[in-house]
Amino acid sequence: MTKTEKVEFAIKTLQELYPVIPVPLEHKDPYTLLIAVLLSAQSTDVRVNQITPLLFARADNPYDMVKLSVEEIREIIKPVGLSPMKSKGIYGLSQILIDKYQGEVPKDIALLEELPGVGHKTASVVVAQAFGIPAFPVDTHIHRLMYRWGFSNGKNVVQTEKDAKRLFPKSLWNNLHLQIIWYGREYSPARGWDLDKDIITKTIGRKTVLNDYYNKKARK
Repeated sequence: MTKTEKVEFAIKTLQELYPVIPVPLEHKDPYTLLIAVLLSAQSTDVRVNQITPLLFARADNPYDMVKLSVEEIREIIKPVGLSPMKSKGIYGLSQILIDKYQGEVPKDIALLEELPGVGHKTASVVVAQAFGIPAFPVDTHIHRLMYRWGFSNGKNVVQTEKDAKRLFPKSLWNNLHLQIIWYGREYSPARGWDLDKDIITKTIGRKTVLNDYYNKKARK
């Protein structure tokens, strides 16, 4: 298979498996998505989805959020981890949204990255999922699979994002990044990986990845 054929195979398989793509983090608007993505750092979507209803019952917009103290926010979000940093970020960005953007979440990645607690990945998720602007947020699943499939060298997420944007049509970015995440969770996890179920990697995966897998399996 040529690189182009491998890319086409991956896209076709993902589209067949996930014709309808659920968004992992529950939200109702750009602000609640922004907060949910911020909370998801080094946590699970399941845990975040358990906590955000409690937080949003108290404050689901920046005006209500700044009525809470940082300590009150921290107490609510404590189960997701990193609560001291995240609570300060939530309070701080909410105040900036009020002061600079009339309470609205900006649609520009660069402006989002200026907000406390908001990195490039978080900003990319928000513009893609809240505003439909093409972006390719790279999480651990995408980083892992882009390497397993031979689409990136696995050096860092910055390079992985560049490679993804170069290989995949821009019109598909917003769907593909979610499809790859779901595929990684269901068929190609970091632990408990069963290559027989991972049809994409088994078909197009880089030889070193496949050899390592079979060598480890043979030693068990």
